[in-house]
Amino acid sequence: MAEPTFDVFVQNLYKSTPEARLALAQQLKTAGLYSGKVSANLDTKFYTALTKLEAAYQQQVSINKIVGAATPIGRYDILTNLLAEGGTGDGGAPRTTTQTYITSPTQTAKLLDTVAQDLLGRKLTKAEKSKYTQLINKEQRKQPSRTTAGDGFSTTRGGVDEQQFIEEKIAGTAEAKTNRATDAYAVMMQELGGLQ
Repeated sequence: MAEPTFDVFVQNLYKSTPEARLALAQQLKTAGLYSGKVSANLDTKFYTALTKLEAAYQQQVSINKIVGAATPIGRYDILTNLLAEGGTGDGGAPRTTTQTYITSPTQTAKLLDTVAQDLLGRKLTKAEKSKYTQLINKEQRKQPSRTTAGDGFSTTRGGVDEQQFIEEKIAGTAEAKTNRATDAYAVMMQELGGLQ
């Protein structure tokens, strides 16, 4: 069975029992992914721990693709491996992690339509949305975010500003340039009172 997307994984966790969430939170704490007092509440501490698990999972998936490993791996397998290895074991020293965040087509669709409406005066077709989502995902793989965290601090750098990236790509199209020129002409004609 295929591993669900991260969003579905979190939704399923939210729908599970408080006991199951608490047990997972404790495992995440033992693995060094959860900071603070463990709780069954799906709050920011819990979600942050899940994103750290997701980063480790995505790294292993990438490694498996590179080396051609046929055995699929799941998020719980990664957690089990971390627990077997004694957690992250950083001893509180600052640690830098690299996380590649890949947006899904549903996450990107609304942003794509908003930008397209502004620049093109219309929404994108399904094929165009797919094209731009692939471009964004490719850029996200090239520009992962790097988080350095230590005792009492966390700094994140890098990553992709999806909106800026989409605006640059769509604004560079001939259709967007034509649309801007048409808009500018219409404004100028309105200012001049139109043709008499």
